[in-house]
Amino acid sequence: MSTVLIVDDDLTARETLIAMLEGEQYDLQIAKDGIQALHTLEELQPDLILLDVMMPGMDGYEVCRRIRATPELAEVPIILLTALDDRASLVRGIEAGADDFLSKPADRRELTARVRTITRLNRYRTLVEQRENIRHMAEHTVAAQEQERQRISRELHDDLGQALTTHLLAIRNLQEDLSLPAEKIFERLQSLHDQSYEMLVKIRTLARDLRPPVLDTLGLKVAMQTYCTEFTRRTHLPVIFEADTSLPQFPDIYNITLYRVLQEALTNIIKHAQASQVWVDLSAEDDFVNLTVQDNGVGFDEEESKSNGIGLTGLRERITIAGGTLNINSAPKLGTILSAQFPLSNPVKAKEAS
Repeated sequence: MSTVLIVDDDLTARETLIAMLEGEQYDLQIAKDGIQALHTLEELQPDLILLDVMMPGMDGYEVCRRIRATPELAEVPIILLTALDDRASLVRGIEAGADDFLSKPADRRELTARVRTITRLNRYRTLVEQRENIRHMAEHTVAAQEQERQRISRELHDDLGQALTTHLLAIRNLQEDLSLPAEKIFERLQSLHDQSYEMLVKIRTLARDLRPPVLDTLGLKVAMQTYCTEFTRRTHLPVIFEADTSLPQFPDIYNITLYRVLQEALTNIIKHAQASQVWVDLSAEDDFVNLTVQDNGVGFDEEESKSNGIGLTGLRERITIAGGTLNINSAPKLGTILSAQFPLSNPVKAKEAS
């Protein structure tokens, strides 16, 4: 629903405009003069402003100029309502930043047609901006995927590749020196066995990072519980994991996104939060699945975090692409609460093991 702010000092004029637009399903807001309009706009960003020109104290031209000088409101469409029809008045309105003019008293058909056209155009601009945002997110996703491929390629070539080369040379050397005492041959074979085991562990780690098998075999809840337990073992940071005993079946994109959100959130905590305790909660209610990760760390200023490398932008984009929303509440020395929420359409209830 589009919001229309009506600014007019005349009660009859305001009531007339309201009567003309009431059946058009707009959210109509009222300001009785220019000062009240500017105060209202501190809290409200309407889709259109109907602004009377001849008002005491501060006329419509000045209100229009002040709105255009406010970055947050500079693009809001403004229709000036005026009984003046001389060229100088119209030019003055254009110079002040008006988008259109209507003569007073307004004609109902003309008013509704102009308002409908402008609000539709405004929705179109919003849609264009949303599509542009989606395009940027898609570009970032492709870039992130390429970086992940490069990381895996480096690990395969520089780490596993070199280890396998060394392994093959050791086997060849052993083949050429079978005259060694049995004890020496056993020691070399034991070394080759240990190296083989290390490579196997690295391969399993790569495979788990790409797609954790437990996610497919035992479900999201067990996968998250297992990850939290392993995270605590590796970092010595206590993570308390809680989940509903019965959860819906989630789409696969939700499962992998929620799992990755948990991974990235815990990684951010260990890097930045200086926390001594973390709480993770997975629940489903009111047709939404919610993942909350809370820590008792140092917190941060949310505005400053946009440019300090904490990585919340990438996390937000990952969640948005999957159809969810991300909310973060934090302040210096007060810890952080991260909440990811995804809508469940036609949820199918299915019990999981506790």
